Amino acid sequence: MAGTQAGKSRTEQDLTGMKLFAGNAHKDLGLRVADYLQVELGRMTSTRFSDGEIRIQVDESARGNDVFIIQPTCAPVNDSLMELLILLDAFRRASASRITVVIPYYGYARQDKKLKPREPITARLVADLIEEAGAHRVVCVDLHAEQIQGFFDIPVDHLYGGPILGRHFVELGFTEDDDVVVVSPDVAGVTRARALAEMLRAPIAIIAKRRPEPNKVDIVEIIGDVSGKRCLMIDDMIDTGGSIIQGAEALLKRGAVEVHAAATHAVFSGNASQRLQDSIVTSVVTLDTVPIPSVKHFPKLKILPASPLIGEAIRRIHKNESISTLFDDFR
Repeated sequence: MAGTQAGKSRTEQDLTGMKLFAGNAHKDLGLRVADYLQVELGRMTSTRFSDGEIRIQVDESARGNDVFIIQPTCAPVNDSLMELLILLDAFRRASASRITVVIPYYGYARQDKKLKPREPITARLVADLIEEAGAHRVVCVDLHAEQIQGFFDIPVDHLYGGPILGRHFVELGFTEDDDVVVVSPDVAGVTRARALAEMLRAPIAIIAKRRPEPNKVDIVEIIGDVSGKRCLMIDDMIDTGGSIIQGAEALLKRGAVEVHAAATHAVFSGNASQRLQDSIVTSVVTLDTVPIPSVKHFPKLKILPASPLIGEAIRRIHKNESISTLFDDFR
């Protein structure tokens, strides 16, 4: 990522005219990004009407400012999404000069195309809602499908968590041995796995699977040599943990020595944390793009900070600097 340049920017940057706000979906991440940028998080009040409707009041002027709103549309996803739309409307009516929505986790992304008759494309619907509510620019981290960027008619900056995950495994020595293989848990994730494999100078393998229904997985075949290897499975998210656990079991049956799991978004629905802890997976590494309450922490879990990546992207957008150069070593 930015390395020395990012460290230098925090002490010499001029962020005049920029204001940073965070919704309630992940206030802690907003505070960490504000700390990275060395700015104060904007003041706003969020309450509820008696019937449960969300009430937002921005407690400082935003007129003429370059406003950034941090709000992952994570669980409770409907509340998080609705709050984001209300925030957008508030700042649009407050005459902000530009409103950039930072969505570390983009909810409703798994229905990104029609596979069956009469299915909605919720990823496009959410994009339309965000754009119509007043966003001028969108920043996302590891979208479930890259084509979601094309659902917007406004600029979208797509950030990658892979370099953060990759550096973690480099520090653990995963580039020093020839017994490491990076595994994509499905065909759709091959590009992500290949980028990490190149960073670690390792070969890749692919798990071919099918989904008979949502959150259900059938392993069909494993493409590549995993016998005697330490396998590193990388995905964009871990939801119920089913894909990771079944994939790990299939890899070990093919002769793998151990399986590590890495993902950007730790959704951890239901009892996913306990299932992963009790599974044969050696370790699970994620970013903090969504809040991970302490009750969902488990000994095998390692959480890496996303705030330097998001903070540096915000700084560069405000300063009209390149975002793509953040990932020159991860393409």
